[in-house]
Amino acid sequence: MADRILVARIGAPHGVRGEVRLFVFTEDPGAVLDYDPLTDATGKKRFRIAALRAAKDHFVARIEGIADRTAAEALTNLDLFVPREALPPPDDDDTFYHADLIGLDVVDEAGVVIGKVVALQDFGAGDILEYAPTLPATKAKTLMVPFSKDAVPVVDVPGRRVVVAEAFVERRPAEPEEGEDTGGE
Repeated sequence: MADRILVARIGAPHGVRGEVRLFVFTEDPGAVLDYDPLTDATGKKRFRIAALRAAKDHFVARIEGIADRTAAEALTNLDLFVPREALPPPDDDDTFYHADLIGLDVVDEAGVVIGKVVALQDFGAGDILEYAPTLPATKAKTLMVPFSKDAVPVVDVPGRRVVVAEAFVERRPAEPEEGEDTGGE
């Protein structure tokens, strides 16, 4: 399991006084103020949010020590993490941190490993589980399935696997690219 959990990402500067757009990934976005300090991915650089306010589809944050637009620009796209022990444990078996899913085996309902989880995405219509397939006939670099009980009925973090329902398993090879030899006539 990951020792640091991603809780926010700094976006572009907001104004000229060093404020930044902040995209928060915690269930309660205001909780990001309770995590002190926040760190970069290495855990070496530390950050403290001095003020936070809601905006249209993000938050606007003032980060201690960042006083102008130039300093804020240097933080654009910086991921902010907290140590795992700073977060509460999941409430139940259906609650988990996305970081705990990365690297889990993706198996079909028969238990055959068909890939490894590489990411969870949210493009606005709900979470999507992205995995790198291991089936030899699949040419795609990654495949995506809805991260719902219908598509992913079992998430077994201790067992290091997720089960994808058969209706969502991609078993056919990708279409041959133009000019690719398919072995036929």
